[in-house]
Amino acid sequence: MGPVLAGVLQLLALVGALALVHIPFGNYMARVYSSRKHLRAERWIYRGIGADPDARMTWPAYLRGVLAFSLAGVLFLYLLQRLQGVLPGSLGFSAVTPAQSFNTAVSFVTNTNWQSYAGEQTMGHVVQTAGLAVQNFVSAAVGMAVAVALVRGFARSRSGELGNFWADLVRGTLRILVPVAALAAVVLVACGALQNFSGVHEVGQFMGGRQQWGGGAYASQEAIKELGTNGGGVANANSAHPFENPTPFTNLLEIFLILVIPFSLTRTFGVLVGNVRQGYAILGTMAGIWLGFTALMMWTEFAHHGPALQAAGGAMEGKEVRFGVGGSSIFAVSTTLTSTGAVDSFHSSFTGLGGGITMLGMMLGEIAPGGVGSGLYGMLIMAVIAVFIAGLMVGRTPEYLGKKIGAREMKLAACYILVTPALVLVFTAASLALPTPPHSMLNPGAHGFSEVLYAFTSASNNNGSAFAGLNANTDWFNTMTGLAMLLGRFLPMVFVLALAGSLAGQRPVPVTAGTLRTEKPLFTGLLVGAILIITGLTYFPALALGPLAEGLA
Repeated sequence: MGPVLAGVLQLLALVGALALVHIPFGNYMARVYSSRKHLRAERWIYRGIGADPDARMTWPAYLRGVLAFSLAGVLFLYLLQRLQGVLPGSLGFSAVTPAQSFNTAVSFVTNTNWQSYAGEQTMGHVVQTAGLAVQNFVSAAVGMAVAVALVRGFARSRSGELGNFWADLVRGTLRILVPVAALAAVVLVACGALQNFSGVHEVGQFMGGRQQWGGGAYASQEAIKELGTNGGGVANANSAHPFENPTPFTNLLEIFLILVIPFSLTRTFGVLVGNVRQGYAILGTMAGIWLGFTALMMWTEFAHHGPALQAAGGAMEGKEVRFGVGGSSIFAVSTTLTSTGAVDSFHSSFTGLGGGITMLGMMLGEIAPGGVGSGLYGMLIMAVIAVFIAGLMVGRTPEYLGKKIGAREMKLAACYILVTPALVLVFTAASLALPTPPHSMLNPGAHGFSEVLYAFTSASNNNGSAFAGLNANTDWFNTMTGLAMLLGRFLPMVFVLALAGSLAGQRPVPVTAGTLRTEKPLFTGLLVGAILIITGLTYFPALALGPLAEGLA
């Protein structure tokens, strides 16, 4: 079997698996967030934190819950790292430095999981499991809660209420993320992924010499890092490490975990708003972009030139032989079109255009299908903008799902789409203009520019992947990427929840002959066009200086 055919078959198997679970899993998540019953374990948690799960929250109250919970998570994780030297199971590692502790705490709480350190040489068992793994669950649950709040904004009428943040957080964690992650971890262990709490062992190498290998809860962290679109692994090599991702089957399973919740949430959206065809329109938009990017990536990486690349069957630099070009291309597109950031290959070693595709996937806002929760609310914001554009074309007040899109709604949507590009471009410009940070760049040319641009694109979009070659473990990059992650996560949430509150306070308008049918393929095409044009106009100059210049050289 040729490598191209193998890649196509993997893609078809993945699409089939996602299609198989789309309806039942999407319906299940809709029942989770619409249920009025509380499990016994959930009631214990509510009593422990002093929350009333039945209290109805307006958008300011919902936002206060999001920010308070996230701030507590940052402080706890920061202190856990600073105290690592006196904790049990530290494996002899000392306390993490202040700048890196801040960066890592912010990274995992914001669902970014940017890692400027080697995990197996920096973090002990307690920090990995009680700190980082816990945030993998709850940061993903926060994103899902915000997405459901926006959906309720479309579904509810003249109430202004968006549900209860604490109930949404706990349910998303206990009823969705924990059981699926536990099942996935068992499968990964059965397929050869490592799962233990052993210390550091010295082992012999095939070519002579000795090497130290540490144990760890690889499988359990791998499962939730992919399922929650987090991305931070135990090992520095991330999902390219055989302890985390040992076989081609586990590679495909991990891609499935990355995509299953974001794609299935479109079904949840359709069920909650009472029109599943609206969910299919959003799904079609996400799937169209994802498939297009995957096909383009596989073409660029298989379009080999020269005898060495022809003998290897494609651009194999930086890729694991056990995954090949096909598996690595699908993984790279999936992880950068979501907020995952896990990698099974070095994106820096992709072809110039291939690296640009991974970067562009993040620049779209990671909405195809996007992160857990964040992909859905990001796509719904773009749908609001597409409806507004259509309204301008025909001279009619725009409406979406029975809600009028007026000046207030458009201002909030515009602020949402402007936040991330501003962070990316400002921080990239500052890093290149100041005299000290450029010393982190090993390549001063177009590729070096791409490394810095990729770093802040990844941080501001809460992705977490990186171009190899950039030394980001400096006070400047730890601090600046930390700020980019904080602002890139929570400022958009402010605008999303404010928009949800505005929509929930409206009275639905009846459908007329002039209403734009947003469940039709025509609207899907308009939405795809709006996404690509807005992103292209925003980032094209920066892309022309980096990956485009390198790819066309």
